[in-house]
Amino acid sequence: MESVRGEAAVFTIGELSRRTGLPVKTIRYYSDEGLLPPTDRTNAGYRLYDTTSLARLELVRTLRELGVGLADVRRVLARTRDVSTVAAEHLEVLEDQLRVLRLRRAVLRAVVKRGGELNEVKLMNKLASMSDEQRRRLVDEFWDEVSEGLDVDSEFYDRMRSAKPELPDDPTPQQLEAWIEFAELVRDPDFRAVIRKMSERQAERGQVASTDTAVRAQQEHWCEWSDRAQAALDEGLEPDSPTGRELADDIAARSAGEGVADTPRFRAELADRIAEGADPRAERYWQLLAIINGWPAIPSRNTAALWIVAALRATAG
Repeated sequence: MESVRGEAAVFTIGELSRRTGLPVKTIRYYSDEGLLPPTDRTNAGYRLYDTTSLARLELVRTLRELGVGLADVRRVLARTRDVSTVAAEHLEVLEDQLRVLRLRRAVLRAVVKRGGELNEVKLMNKLASMSDEQRRRLVDEFWDEVSEGLDVDSEFYDRMRSAKPELPDDPTPQQLEAWIEFAELVRDPDFRAVIRKMSERQAERGQVASTDTAVRAQQEHWCEWSDRAQAALDEGLEPDSPTGRELADDIAARSAGEGVADTPRFRAELADRIAEGADPRAERYWQLLAIINGWPAIPSRNTAALWIVAALRATAG
């Protein structure tokens, strides 16, 4: 109970417990550890504490609730360390813990979404825990494998491999999940084989990015063409409709270089080229990279690409 000695109020451990809501056992522990030395004792030897002790106990409780260890609490009370320094150190530790928890949450969400087996869970956890350097190395290894030994356009491939996944220090759950999916994609042997085959075909055509009129036309006008195709799709038009034929004629006219005739064979080859790059996984690669890096969202153009392919083949006879 509270008592008064002279003009100063003093409290027993029980009274401190009632005022603060802390268990008597906890207060006694803090007192035994030297964090809350008694102000006085009763004739029977029971510990007594004053109003300063009450304020000190509230500070100890606050620091402990924030995760500050006893050693640092003791230093703060002894004024050998200031609260802001201790808070900054524990904030850094807490941020690290939160990053780990976010990674674990992303893995668990991916597991729930896909119903992964044990080995897959282990792999996803490993992928989620990669460092920035490990993520960059994974992308470099991917582009090395799909272009090794091929006479491909080095400038084009340098641009492709220069886009690296860069997770921010505080990634969103969507960014973490996108990274796991991206890492699985570039590790997928089947996907690597698809991109390798694209690279081989490009190498067979020579330095197409700089010398092939059809490739340059596709690079310059692809957004326009796919937008027109998507608009036709939205209207429910078929590739062999007048709109499809008009688009196919425009693509063929812009793609034919000097001395190249616009023949059915030429249009069929154009269709084959576009179809090669219409694998949805290739598009997904860049969509995931955009999510990871916080770039503007990349809309899907794969369906529109297939519609263009069909339109070109329809006009090829």
